[in-house]
Amino acid sequence: MPDIVTLTMNPALDVTTFAEEVVPTRKLRCEEPFYDAGGGGINVAKVARVLGAPAAAVYPVGGARGRQMHGLLDDDHVDAYVVPIMGDTRECFTAIDRRTGSEYRFVTPGPNLTHDEQERCLAVLAEVARDAKYVVASGSFPPGVSGTFVNRVAATARDAGARFVLDSSGDALTSIESGVFLVKPSLSELCEWIGRDLPTTEDRIGASRELVERGVAEIVVLSLGPDGAIMVTADDAVEVPALDVEVRSAVGAGDSMVAGLVVGLLQERTLRDALALGIACGTAALLTAGSRVCRRADIDRFDALARRA
Repeated sequence: MPDIVTLTMNPALDVTTFAEEVVPTRKLRCEEPFYDAGGGGINVAKVARVLGAPAAAVYPVGGARGRQMHGLLDDDHVDAYVVPIMGDTRECFTAIDRRTGSEYRFVTPGPNLTHDEQERCLAVLAEVARDAKYVVASGSFPPGVSGTFVNRVAATARDAGARFVLDSSGDALTSIESGVFLVKPSLSELCEWIGRDLPTTEDRIGASRELVERGVAEIVVLSLGPDGAIMVTADDAVEVPALDVEVRSAVGAGDSMVAGLVVGLLQERTLRDALALGIACGTAALLTAGSRVCRRADIDRFDALARRA
């Protein structure tokens, strides 16, 4: 059975292409697109597999795009546990301007999930996660799924005896009541959550620790983008700076970071070294186009750099 089980409530068939120049009005001639199974938890499972960790992905699917995603995950060697739904799995599109390197991302909302479909997602998650060490819910919630649904996911993970990791946004983030082992907000999300600006490192550590003291999560990992990340617990705070690389695409970088964090904790690394592996995976993802999974050689190279940083 997998050590890591991910839940992706709003998966997507990710389509990526290149154009010589992206400009308005004109017809743009694009290169042959490539397709990936995407969505937060799915991306986490793909990177966990690259790192050699047993991982499975639970997600709802519908229509031809959903069937295509299933085949793509076979290629990524991820065990997929699908929940059939009436709606069609969404498609998200990325166009990369070769002239400037700019990336244009078009993200659709996804299908409306009925109450019964949501219940079946939880039932499948409970079954797959019975012997898992970590349950990771990552990505947005689709229409029809309330932010408070996150508390039911947390309870399902708890009942399975697994640690619950959350990387989401909006109501799915701020609706947390308890039961989360690790949560990963961005700086803007934390500011909105706390209700004030956080200009200094001390402010950011203090705000993260407020969430820990309120019982929201045991660990807060604050993602700072080009400034790296801070991991905060009740009595510790560690920081790892970002690594300087030429960015090809930022799609999936945050999900890759979560995968590295969880695998690092699974390997019983120190907090700082687990965070370093997260930074390494997020950095490696910047080198691949669209939501292509990052390469193990890049992760290992960046991991060594991040641990020394």
